Amino acid sequence: MFDIDIAELARRTGVRASALRYYEEKGLIVSTGRYGLKRLFAPSTVERLSLIALGRASGFSLDEIAAMLSDGPAVDKAQLRAKAAELDRRIYDLARLRDGLLHAVACTAPSLMDCPRFRGIARLAGRQAAAQPARRRFRAEPA
Repeated sequence: MFDIDIAELARRTGVRASALRYYEEKGLIVSTGRYGLKRLFAPSTVERLSLIALGRASGFSLDEIAAMLSDGPAVDKAQLRAKAAELDRRIYDLARLRDGLLHAVACTAPSLMDCPRFRGIARLAGRQAAAQPARRRFRAEPA
């Protein structure tokens, strides 16, 4: 199979070319060469970018993903288990927030801030926001 250029890789995966160059810089993907000024990639890079997207959606940092992908076929299952537990906590918190919003829709209090249950939900959201470290987003990183 023929190598694909960066524009085609971006089209197939939905990842911007700038992000692809950043991923290459970080060692997440490897170009096979150049055709003129365009980088070329093996077709298998599409699958690798799918794994990177899965890792990002699961909450792994690019450095964590790079470390996992560099380990070859052996994946740190304890790290995956820990991330799954973190996602479970996040799902639980999001379900509580959803329930709070639904309560706000049905609440008969004159003002939501007069409702003790809603005030508790607002405090929970505030604590969660304070506990989350600010996530730095790079320009070349997909949104």
